[in-house]
Amino acid sequence: MEDKKKTIEERARKEPVLFSVYIILRLLVVFVMIAQFANGHYKNVFLCLLTLLVFMMPSLIEKRLKIDIPNTLEVIIIIFVFSAEILGEISAYYQRYTHWDTALHVITGFLAAAVGFSLVEVLNRNSKNISLSPFYLSFVAFCFSMTIAVMWEFLEFSLDMFFGMDTQKDFVIHTINTIALDKSMTNTVVSIKDIDSVVVNGVDLGLGGYLDIGLIDTMKDMAVSFVGAVVFSTFGYFYVKGNFKGKFAKRFIPTRMKEEE
Repeated sequence: MEDKKKTIEERARKEPVLFSVYIILRLLVVFVMIAQFANGHYKNVFLCLLTLLVFMMPSLIEKRLKIDIPNTLEVIIIIFVFSAEILGEISAYYQRYTHWDTALHVITGFLAAAVGFSLVEVLNRNSKNISLSPFYLSFVAFCFSMTIAVMWEFLEFSLDMFFGMDTQKDFVIHTINTIALDKSMTNTVVSIKDIDSVVVNGVDLGLGGYLDIGLIDTMKDMAVSFVGAVVFSTFGYFYVKGNFKGKFAKRFIPTRMKEEE
């Protein structure tokens, strides 16, 4: 017990910012969980428990895989999880703030590229038989990030299709172009413009337009993830090109721990 207390004190002294973020966000999640339980929102209680579990993942990964996750990256991951689950889902920031989901997907693309870059960069740096170019490392990081983005959209689509959820948020649009309304059956595109109302089963939904069911959201998420991936891949390229002297990229790239650590 004393050793554990000593370890906590040492970490608080060596990593004050990271330690403070951990404590503050964990307390906030616990308070939210108690409030949700008192109100009978048990689904949100599960989200809070899941959030607390995810908070522990960076430390577990460091210990199990002997990987040093930079403090900057770890802080952003923790804040990202809190923003997505507690603020986004429970506090409904996805609905309240139009660009909340967009901002999180940009960060996802950036962080996923950092992780993908580190996976190959560690192999490249510690192998005598492998010497990969900066462009190749950056390209792999970009591909890894986009793969994560695609897999995430697959997950959202599956949740919506099989569990009746709405993770792929809808958009109200005022123009549709479709061949489904082409009565001539000649693949002619029929355009309907200036849509200001939609009637379902005789009831006007009052949307002020046509309800797109997730396509725009999916493509928007992929596009902003692309931006995040390109940004980090560019930083990663110059980081390797400059013989690993760049300070910015280094803050986001996990590395192997030394034996004494």
